[in-house]
Amino acid sequence: MHKYLVVGGAGYIGRVCVDKLLARGDEVVIIDSLQTGREENVNKGARFYQGRMGDAEFVRSVFEKEPGIEAVFQFAGLIQVGESVKTPGKYYTNNFAEGIVLLEAMREAGVGKIIFSSTAAVFGIPQEIPITEDTEKSPINPYGESKLFFEKALLRYHEAYGLRFTVFRYFNACGSTENAHENHVPETHLIPIIMEVAEGMREELTVNGNDYNTPDGTCIRDYVHVEDLVDAHLLALKRMETEEMGYYNLGNGNGYSILEVIRAVEKVKGVKIKMKFGARREGDPDRLIASSERAKKELGWKPKFQTIESIIETIK
Repeated sequence: MHKYLVVGGAGYIGRVCVDKLLARGDEVVIIDSLQTGREENVNKGARFYQGRMGDAEFVRSVFEKEPGIEAVFQFAGLIQVGESVKTPGKYYTNNFAEGIVLLEAMREAGVGKIIFSSTAAVFGIPQEIPITEDTEKSPINPYGESKLFFEKALLRYHEAYGLRFTVFRYFNACGSTENAHENHVPETHLIPIIMEVAEGMREELTVNGNDYNTPDGTCIRDYVHVEDLVDAHLLALKRMETEEMGYYNLGNGNGYSILEVIRAVEKVKGVKIKMKFGARREGDPDRLIASSERAKKELGWKPKFQTIESIIETIK
């Protein structure tokens, strides 16, 4: 049996990770402030400590109470791009500075491995499609910057202390499992908003811009199922036994425009989505499509959900 700490284990992706670790017989400890996570997301098979990863005394106490933690999964963080532009300090504090507190507590406790949830936002407006791990990182908002800063910190901690780390740059995580559903407050992600319209919880969907340089004029994005994301994390655990660091993009490699996603929901769910076009959002690139070839080659990652329709079918 192995023992792991999942920071943000009451969140959407964190819950899936906790479920999978417990299902394979591992011992799991959760830290979550419940700032954006939900108490009902806490798997009762794990030991749960409520608090912030930026609270040094609290985090140290968890490591003291839970000896034998082998690695940390760091899912916690704020994710709203628009909010990060309006309140940058909140994002630099939460996603970067508080992460340093976690790293220091790990170092003191002798925990030498971490898997970090980063984001495609570190790339900004990419100069090449598909985006590889080596594509220039030039984030255009504080959210992306805060994640990139922590990526840089991981490398410095590796150089100084021998920390082993894996960075996963997510594209658009989506889909559902039996216990985990995408549900943000406020909701800013496309597929959940479309589902709210489909279920009558929202009157209509506003599509931000229809004059992009794409076949139908709407932005093209890459979508990856949450279960496929977590499977990559578990594969990384094994690789970290022999490799000291790794950076991986996690996407499907298949781009879908906003209109294509809407049509896929209509097809799968048998409903008509009421929509209108609005103004562009500042800084939205025309296309964001990942190359995940490195994850497939080095980790043996094989996404189970290859199409947007197969992802939507999992959403109940």
